[in-house]
Amino acid sequence: MGTADQGASEPRPDATSGRALLLATFTTAITLSAALVFMVQPMFTKMVLPRFGGAPSVWSVAIVFFQAALLAGYAYAHWLTRYAGGRASVAIHLAVTIAAAFALPLSIAAGWDRPPEAAQALWLIGLLTASIGLPFFALAANSPLLQAWFARTDHPAAKDPYFLYAASNVGSFLALVSYPIVIEPYVRLGDQAWSWSVGFCFLIVLLAGCGALRWRAPDEDARAGAAADAPPTWKDAGFWVARAAVPAGLLVAVTAHISTDVAAVPLLWVLPLALYLLTFVIVFARRPIVPHWLVVAVQPAFIIALVAVIIFDPVKTIVGLLAVHLSVFFVNALMCHGELARTRPAPRHLTAFYLWISAGGLIGGVAAGLIAPHVFDWVAEYPILIALAVLCRPGLALPDGRHRRYLLFGGLAAAVLVLIVCALYPVVLGETAFNWTVGALLAASVRAPLPFAAVIAFVLLVNHSIVEQAGAVSVRSFFGVAKITETTDGQFRLLQHGTTLHGGQRIREANGQLAAIDPPELLLYYWDGSAISETFAAVRAHVNRPIRFAVIGLGAGSLACRAAPDDTVHYYEIDPAVIRIARDPYLFSFLWVCRPDVPIILGDARLTLAEAPDGAYDLIIVDAFSSDAIPIHLLTREAMAIYLKKLSPHGMVVMHVSNRHLELASVVAGIAAANGLIARVSDSSDLDEAANPYKFVATVVAVARSEEDFGALAQARDWALKAADPSQWVWTDDYCNIVGAVVRKLNE
Repeated sequence: MGTADQGASEPRPDATSGRALLLATFTTAITLSAALVFMVQPMFTKMVLPRFGGAPSVWSVAIVFFQAALLAGYAYAHWLTRYAGGRASVAIHLAVTIAAAFALPLSIAAGWDRPPEAAQALWLIGLLTASIGLPFFALAANSPLLQAWFARTDHPAAKDPYFLYAASNVGSFLALVSYPIVIEPYVRLGDQAWSWSVGFCFLIVLLAGCGALRWRAPDEDARAGAAADAPPTWKDAGFWVARAAVPAGLLVAVTAHISTDVAAVPLLWVLPLALYLLTFVIVFARRPIVPHWLVVAVQPAFIIALVAVIIFDPVKTIVGLLAVHLSVFFVNALMCHGELARTRPAPRHLTAFYLWISAGGLIGGVAAGLIAPHVFDWVAEYPILIALAVLCRPGLALPDGRHRRYLLFGGLAAAVLVLIVCALYPVVLGETAFNWTVGALLAASVRAPLPFAAVIAFVLLVNHSIVEQAGAVSVRSFFGVAKITETTDGQFRLLQHGTTLHGGQRIREANGQLAAIDPPELLLYYWDGSAISETFAAVRAHVNRPIRFAVIGLGAGSLACRAAPDDTVHYYEIDPAVIRIARDPYLFSFLWVCRPDVPIILGDARLTLAEAPDGAYDLIIVDAFSSDAIPIHLLTREAMAIYLKKLSPHGMVVMHVSNRHLELASVVAGIAAANGLIARVSDSSDLDEAANPYKFVATVVAVARSEEDFGALAQARDWALKAADPSQWVWTDDYCNIVGAVVRKLNE
């Protein structure tokens, strides 16, 4: 008996290897689960993107869905940990995960073919729920649940399992970074879905292994249930929710901001999200990678730099702008998440901690992704969230002493008065007074979070009112912000989408008289003699009869005035707000004067144009950009095949690819050659833009079956043949290379 007791007290020979296996199993399962969670997000969103015309808002709404599903998974994990025994939780979760496997492989659920004309965001959330809701829910529960299981094992590291949260975010980060670089360019979407499903099934095996290791431990572990571990208070919960909500909202706002001016593609989706996850890796690491005090110290400097960029606009390249906005976002998220890590509770309350963090993430995502677009007619949530990030700094409190408080509120009141005067009288006081006021206020308030946040909010919001022209009308929809303004001299009315002009009309002559409206003068890229006007003349002369043409992208409806009386015109437009603007004769009169009854087919052009009769059009104009963001699915080999099918025997496809950030003419040449077509490009003209206000030289690519079908363009000086570049891969529905397009533009 004594010998047995003595042997039992000695360490088992396999104890070290057993603990290593336990740690490796849990770490691998958590890492793989996180990788699957964050790989499915860009993959499946890319699947549904064409149904919404490539709108940047698709990703913003998808983030809200993923945050809601994450919250549901965390709540389920918390319920299992609190109300089900350890062994019961293993059995229940394995059953749920196996049930989710029957929803594989991933695909768009039946019955969700085309979004409605209204409530697109809710429709998209419904589609995501029906298609991937159960598998994502099961995955979302894994990180907190596995950490809770691990905390109840006999491993020495079980007393502080939060390092596994860092491992989880490492898996998420690696999956996100690898998707646009390694997976998207080389693996078809169908194969991606199949491979993801295989990974999900392998994860079930790992979960079973973790469950078996947890099964051996008693249901109630003394360490996990220690009475000394006080439960979180409501004040703690509010602190965690606030510090999680602000960076989550910023994630949505920053992603929408940068993808609006480039493209709604996984590459630009994953950059902010990868940085967001990286902040969790940094703050929850066993040893601090970046000291939290340093992040708190430098945060004001980064915010001031952002204010300077927004007000003075010194950065012109897309790479520079991305660097500024993403750097500020990263520092703010790192500061907020550092506060979360600093105040994390004992392991017993781990699942409650993650539940409150997830709730904050959902609140921030819903506020920025769903509520803000209906409350604000511009992207006001971005500066508001920047100011709220300042309030997340430690030391938030009013100054000590009554006199200091009087000084603070008096200074703020004076600042508000000056800023209001600047806004009301921008010509007299605007730029100089505003800039001096901004500098003085920032310098005086930078050390105190509350006044500093107030100054940042005032500066950014009032700067918008100064920049915004009097009388401007903004219309915000799921597809972006459209703004109607008039020039200061009163000669032109302009339609701006995001940061790019999409329509314009002369309303007064230089002498102040009302401009003629029958017909209206064509401006921007559509003026007489422009590249687009030349394509109309060439097609009209070549077919020698009234032409039938389609325009993808309505804008202000200018091209309706290119139609002869017997021509057939069809527009394809995805944004109902743009249709309302173009049809309002008090805003733009192109449709009202030239084609008041023109058919405008609402919906994504890939879906709606496919329903048109084959050979229906002699000319198809593709001009469907949102700001400078490009609808990738309209620039692929498969899209060109649809255009070709709808083109008459001697017709022409014309693609307007002017862009500040991307070189796209070679992309069009590539997709044309892949369909056996020929491309010619025009990107120069004798037009003096300075002497012809609001008439611009465009980059236009014309595509036809043969040289003869180009008609007069074949001999035109400004229309050069554009051969496909053999070093560039052809863009398809499964492949695009945004980085290459940016680099080519920078090298022009």
